[in-house]
Amino acid sequence: MNTAGAVRWLKGEMPAAEGAFAWLHFNLANASTERWLRDHLGEVDAFFDALHEGSRSTRIEFAHDALIAVVNDVLFEFDFEPSQIATLWMCVDQRTVVTTRLQPLRSIDRLRAAVKGGEAFETPVALLTHLLRDQADVLVQIVRAATGRVDDVEDSLLAERVQRSRAKLGALRRVLVRLRRLLAPEPGALFRLLNQPPAWVAPDDVQELRHSTEEFSAVLADMTALQERIKLLQEEIAARVTEETNRSVYVLTMVTVLALPINMIAGLLGMNVGGIPLAEHHAGFWIVVAIIASFTVVAGWLAFRRRED
Repeated sequence: MNTAGAVRWLKGEMPAAEGAFAWLHFNLANASTERWLRDHLGEVDAFFDALHEGSRSTRIEFAHDALIAVVNDVLFEFDFEPSQIATLWMCVDQRTVVTTRLQPLRSIDRLRAAVKGGEAFETPVALLTHLLRDQADVLVQIVRAATGRVDDVEDSLLAERVQRSRAKLGALRRVLVRLRRLLAPEPGALFRLLNQPPAWVAPDDVQELRHSTEEFSAVLADMTALQERIKLLQEEIAARVTEETNRSVYVLTMVTVLALPINMIAGLLGMNVGGIPLAEHHAGFWIVVAIIASFTVVAGWLAFRRRED
């Protein structure tokens, strides 16, 4: 359908079979897209307000006899970067599904491929449900990939490569936290929609939408469990780093204690004053060495005895 056909469809001038609907997908990167939508989509203020509001958490609301959905998704080339999460806005009514995005998204691309492959949808809500399930599938793949990365970090932790593991875990946890915060549907809006759906939404579509949200919740639960696992690994790494730091401080302390008698006696004997003991004695050097060794052995014994206690 070209632009002229889309205008005719939105105005209701294009004949269509009973139950037929159109899916119109737009790229907001084009500056004229929003202006065209305002001119032809109709009075759907909630949809245009959602395009410009600061909060972009995933939700589905009913307004102006249409479903307004804000769906967060990952970019097509997602590589576990927080900046690779973008938003898809949807306006769904009885005859039309309008989707808009700023960047290519993975779930919407899968939905487009399914439509081109010949998959049919009986209602607009069925298409929305399919999109939510595609998003859940993408999220499952992300969780699996993240689990693989956590497994690698755990293996590197066992191999004592702690510093690199800390950086990887921290970055991965930040991505998962942002994914969960943005992708988790708002329970209040979804609860109201499922309990008081629009009159034009079939009961079967409401049930399918409920099932898709339950699947989504299960994936989010897996993501939460993975975050807890990452947190435990970070605590284990922090404990190991603290233990290594304490060991290094202990070694430095021991070196200082053992070197203290040598430094004190060397400082005293090195003074340029008269009366230095054993200065004229033929075995003075070895006597001083014996004294230093005795003090060092006593200091070491005291230090290691306290360590054992």
